Amino acid sequence: MSYSLTVSESSTFTVTHARHMAAKVATDLKRLQRFYGSPSDTSISNYESEAIALMKAGYLNYVWYGFKRNGLWIEPTLKYTAQDLCNGSVDDDPGKIRPGADISGASFASYLTYSPKWHALSTAEQDAFERGLPYIRTGAAEPAVNGYLANDKTYSSGGRALERAMVRSF
Repeated sequence: MSYSLTVSESSTFTVTHARHMAAKVATDLKRLQRFYGSPSDTSISNYESEAIALMKAGYLNYVWYGFKRNGLWIEPTLKYTAQDLCNGSVDDDPGKIRPGADISGASFASYLTYSPKWHALSTAEQDAFERGLPYIRTGAAEPAVNGYLANDKTYSSGGRALERAMVRSF
């Protein structure tokens, strides 16, 4: 006698799922603020709203939040990469932002790239979507990293995930 088992899983990604993950990003940003003085509460709220909208629509590829000196990302910059969740359902707690990094001469910045789904939209569709965002992102060269990236956390919900990496100094 033989038996077989088939499991089928379907998940619809909702605004609730996007809010869950964006709240963890906002918590990380709040810790940056506590340790390093930036970003402001208003900026954190706006970054959270932007992340929710972009994740819900599937338009986020990755986003950087952190400090730049001489055009380079430095520690304690964070990079969040959107992806479909595979290999289980890891959903880490936010945090573990290291205090005490040297940010002298640096300024806080953010850099975002859009997913292929975004690039498939017409210019009119992109413009219409952007009108609902707190920021209008303009084209710029992506800064390089002064150090290296270390993946350290995964935030997930509804079958999608944000993989967090932190810039570390050599």
